[in-house]
Amino acid sequence: MATIISSNDELLFMLDELLREESKFNWDEFYANRDRNVPFFRNLPDENLVGYFKKGLITPGTVLELGCGPGRNAFFLAQMGYQVDAIDSSREALEWGMERARQHRTDVNFILGNIFEFNLVDGSYDFVYDSGCFHHIPPHRRMGYLELVANALKPGGHFGLTCFVEGGELGGSSLSDLEVYKLRTMQGGLGFTEEKIRYVFRDFEAVELRKMKQANEDEGLFGVNGLWTALFKRRA
Repeated sequence: MATIISSNDELLFMLDELLREESKFNWDEFYANRDRNVPFFRNLPDENLVGYFKKGLITPGTVLELGCGPGRNAFFLAQMGYQVDAIDSSREALEWGMERARQHRTDVNFILGNIFEFNLVDGSYDFVYDSGCFHHIPPHRRMGYLELVANALKPGGHFGLTCFVEGGELGGSSLSDLEVYKLRTMQGGLGFTEEKIRYVFRDFEAVELRKMKQANEDEGLFGVNGLWTALFKRRA
């Protein structure tokens, strides 16, 4: 890492390091214990994602999933007819996902890597989906995230999102962007209000924005309190 900032990339890397110094969390260690009592470890798709199909809001095509974990939403999208690219930085999560794919004979292209280093071909996807990645993106990476989503989508393509409710049951932090750097922490993930979500994604057309519905495992769906769900459309 450069000690003197002379480019935007060096600034981003330095801010990454500033927050990383205080972070002890490791996603590989997290996913290594598959017996954890974690709701999203179950191989069930998000209730809102299933709802988008039922309502006819999205139709099969090409999809990029950001922060896919062990692939529960990627599998659903593949089963619905999508050609799926699913990226995550955790090798443990992807190995689990590939095991599941072999068991269920589901075709998903799992990609190990940082979403900001993904070799993206602009306008490649009809749909981009993020279930739980965005609230772990630090503020200084947010503009790059928005650029990534916009560049990935075809004109008129859709972007789906789930993220922490600010001060919600899952603990979405209410820290301001400035406080993140003053305290050198995101407190496990940033929470958002409806107003903040609409502001951050103001360059997209909002199709649906609501809180996730509680769902029972018997329904074959993942649904918990404390998350926002949103569907946006890239303006043509």
